[in-house]
Amino acid sequence: MLSIQIILVSLFVLAILSLVAGVNNDAVNFLNPAIGSKATSLKVLFVLVSLGIVFGAVFSNGMMEIARKGIFNPEHFFFDEVMFIFLAVMISSIFLFDSYASLGLPTSTTVSLVFSLLGAAVSMALIKVNTDPNALGFSNYINTNKALAIITGILVSIVLAFFFGSLIQWISRMLFSFNYEKRLKYFGAIFAGAAITFILYFMVIKGMKDSAIMSPEILSFVQKNLLLVIAISFVGASLLLELLYLLFKVNMLKVVVLVGTVSLAMAFAGNDMVNFIGVPLAGLSSYEIFSASGATNIEAFSMEGLAEPVKVQTFILLAAGLIMVLSLWFSKKAQNVIKTSIDLSRQGEGQERFGSSLMARQIVRFVVNTSHSVNSWLPERLKQKMAKQFEPKVYPKDDTSERPAFDLLRGAVNLVVASILIAMGTYLKLPLSTTYVSFMVAMGTSFADRAWGRESAVYRITGVLSVVGGWFLTAIVSFILAALLLLAIYYGGIVAIIVLPLLSVFLFLRSNLLHKKKAEKEHKESLIISNSFLEESKLKVSEYIEEINILYDDSIDGLCNFKVKRLKKRLQRAEELDKSSRQFKRNIYSTLSVSNISFEHSGVYYVQMLDYLREATDDLVQIVEPAFEHVDN
Repeated sequence: MLSIQIILVSLFVLAILSLVAGVNNDAVNFLNPAIGSKATSLKVLFVLVSLGIVFGAVFSNGMMEIARKGIFNPEHFFFDEVMFIFLAVMISSIFLFDSYASLGLPTSTTVSLVFSLLGAAVSMALIKVNTDPNALGFSNYINTNKALAIITGILVSIVLAFFFGSLIQWISRMLFSFNYEKRLKYFGAIFAGAAITFILYFMVIKGMKDSAIMSPEILSFVQKNLLLVIAISFVGASLLLELLYLLFKVNMLKVVVLVGTVSLAMAFAGNDMVNFIGVPLAGLSSYEIFSASGATNIEAFSMEGLAEPVKVQTFILLAAGLIMVLSLWFSKKAQNVIKTSIDLSRQGEGQERFGSSLMARQIVRFVVNTSHSVNSWLPERLKQKMAKQFEPKVYPKDDTSERPAFDLLRGAVNLVVASILIAMGTYLKLPLSTTYVSFMVAMGTSFADRAWGRESAVYRITGVLSVVGGWFLTAIVSFILAALLLLAIYYGGIVAIIVLPLLSVFLFLRSNLLHKKKAEKEHKESLIISNSFLEESKLKVSEYIEEINILYDDSIDGLCNFKVKRLKKRLQRAEELDKSSRQFKRNIYSTLSVSNISFEHSGVYYVQMLDYLREATDDLVQIVEPAFEHVDN
């Protein structure tokens, strides 16, 4: 029984880590449109999202989705076996959540948890079948239909999200163009009213369908009179937005983006958040069921009672919501994941994170050739009108403010299309992933907006392929890792039960510490593009030159005094400087284009400065490396 109590404590410690890691991954779902379009300041946005998360958590019904997913049949497992499964699942999930967040890649926490459950349950079922002569057939333990349904849902959601994101954005851009301010005066209220209506429908169906304030009677009335409710909502929202614009000049698209962001945050807290604490709470329920039964043998007590849904107390949900809010405010990894999604959907030029790949090049060639073929059939006048609608917005030359990654129109479309697809998936009971839908809609709208130019298309597509490939890798790795962890826990006994959770906590804390140092280092070494760009560049180069001098002096001293350890460290740092200078030089074009520096004047000196810096760091490596090899030999 001691081992079970240790597992129970470990599950709740790991639940806290799971909440933190979950925010790192899922924050991109509801923050990307607002941050990318600069709808408001980060502080205001985080306050609104925090309120949405807390509100969604408090009024959630707290049903343990994972416990009643039907991934495995608990009535065929004993108490200790179920607890082993839960512990393996939590360790596996946290490892995957944190790994993806460290890489800056968005992934589905739901898919990770479900396939971790499947992997651990399969492993436990195989043990039972092979060791217990009275065991049932393997198919009695596992519900494989759920896994197949999730895989199908992933494939369908990826294709549909990209297609509808592209289509709706193309139609919106044809109606409003990039210079949409004038047309919004006439059609903005209708467009924004429709967007708000769809978002509110999403909030009711997805975010509040099971909440404490949404009674079955209200939900039933909405479903029976759906068209009437939608019509009233549309007319009311359109009139209200038009009134706000006429009286206070309120930007209607900003209202759409902010309302959509809060509704997504509420839905996330009300539904997806329970995934992070569902497994630990299922463990607690298992313990309570066993204790209430009066049984004493944990290896012979069947867990059929676990199949029943359990209501979670409000204070637990509130505590979980507050943990997620704190993580949202202070997590660097969440910002890293958001940055990846925004960079891949950015309208203008900039530094590309991903490189080129053969598949991406083939896709670009195919799309370009197809586009040429289609254009040849279109009338010239129609092509000119279409091209005019997609002419990018021209900013004044004296406007040195930082540009948004994309405009408010695209931010609104991202939220509306994602809300509609997720609401439809929830209504039809399809296992869609919020992360997958949100990300692929963003990619579809950026594609329709011609954000993937001829120069950046290959890099952007490589990035999208990397993220999508990572999603399928999530399912495979979580399945295998959870299965192996279950074996380690089952055969390792009390030692594994103690060591594995401690190791998981250590690796999580270490990963966050290393990521924090890495983020600070990247921030320090990056050339900040701002109004004081040249002053910042001069300061950074001065720091580089000073460090080059120090490394050179230390290397000469190490060579003269045969200090091999010092030379090894200096060589490593010299190579880091050389790598950074190469990166600066590689990004010259994108840096100058984004910073609005006049190439005829300051731009020339900036290029020369980086060229000299590149030569200096390369020469330093050529000096330190032979010195180290000489002393080392």
